[in-house]
Amino acid sequence: MSSLIRIFLILACLALRPAGAEELSALARVSPDSPGVTEIRRGGVQVDLDLSQPVPYRLRLVDDPARLVVDFNEANWSGIRPAALLHTDRIAAIATGAVRPGWSRMVLELAQPMVVTSSTMGRDPGDNTARLTLVLAPVDAAEFARRISPAEKALWALPDAAELSQPRTRQDGTRPLRVVLDPGHGGIDPGAEQGGLREADLMLRFARELRDELRRAGMEVVLTRDADYFVPLEARISIAHAADADLMLSLHADSLTEGQASGATIYTLSDKASDAASARLAERHDRQELLAGVDLSGQDDVIAGVLMDLARLDTAPRSDALADALAAGLKSEIGRMHKRPRQRAGFSVLKAPDFPSVLIELGFLSSPRDLENIASAAWRGRAARGIRVALERWAIDDAAQADLLRQ
Repeated sequence: MSSLIRIFLILACLALRPAGAEELSALARVSPDSPGVTEIRRGGVQVDLDLSQPVPYRLRLVDDPARLVVDFNEANWSGIRPAALLHTDRIAAIATGAVRPGWSRMVLELAQPMVVTSSTMGRDPGDNTARLTLVLAPVDAAEFARRISPAEKALWALPDAAELSQPRTRQDGTRPLRVVLDPGHGGIDPGAEQGGLREADLMLRFARELRDELRRAGMEVVLTRDADYFVPLEARISIAHAADADLMLSLHADSLTEGQASGATIYTLSDKASDAASARLAERHDRQELLAGVDLSGQDDVIAGVLMDLARLDTAPRSDALADALAAGLKSEIGRMHKRPRQRAGFSVLKAPDFPSVLIELGFLSSPRDLENIASAAWRGRAARGIRVALERWAIDDAAQADLLRQ
């Protein structure tokens, strides 16, 4: 056990089960009555989670900030309030939820460096229920640094530079416009929450409605997620690559804790944000990614070389034109927008090197008017029409621009 703990990759597959018991791949439910995270002697903590049956799991330590990431195969966290599991200030925060189909995650943000000294999943032979018990003990920074796991790969099948150097087919009538819709957040990362509504749920609902609107207009549409699970930011770009996307629209509805903001806003990528509020939004998106257990360190270097000779020369102006069209299309249908509807910020999800991408803030859940609008099916219908009209106009202009460049 000590060698497994040392590399922090534990996969506990319990093979001994009574006859007729469910397979480990079946869905287990986490009990809301679990003891949760409690203090033990000598500055440590103990995690006790009750499950309806044993499941495979793995542990990883990551840093900046220091976190313990516990992944479960087929464990359902619905009905669990993460804060209700936390009974000690030795853990700064806790998050739970789905990360991809078939896998869920619990992330403990550590108030100080800690390591796992033991991990067990006991099974009750009578009813086949199980309890996961983890014991964490404090260590110094050097020991913690020695124990952290390698960064989780956030990029999925990103094309290599040779592939990206080939010209991409623009919208020229040879096939329908192919749009990737990216409903923000999901699973372990609910996004902004206000009045019992979650940004992840609202954006998924709108993405599905917008998908139907665009498909009725003859466009092809792919969603980066079509359920409540977590997709890493860089993986969303890779999904668009796999779909051979003509463009990607990332959909959000954030909440501001400082100041006031309202109305729809269209963002394009820039190293320099339009204002301090835009910079804070971009930082919070990456912060939520980190708290969900994904380490994006080193990923920017992979993308930067491609951005220099592709995105900055070709894709960035096309993204700007797309954002302008979307701002005009939305305003024509929903009327009131943000006082500065076109802005720039360093959102990681906008770093696609070879197709235009923009981030649409439909509004801010911290604004009562915006919250009412986004919760309204009629308002969302008008917003979807505005986006559809904008994409139709942009596709025509983009194809004409491509023809001029080829002459």
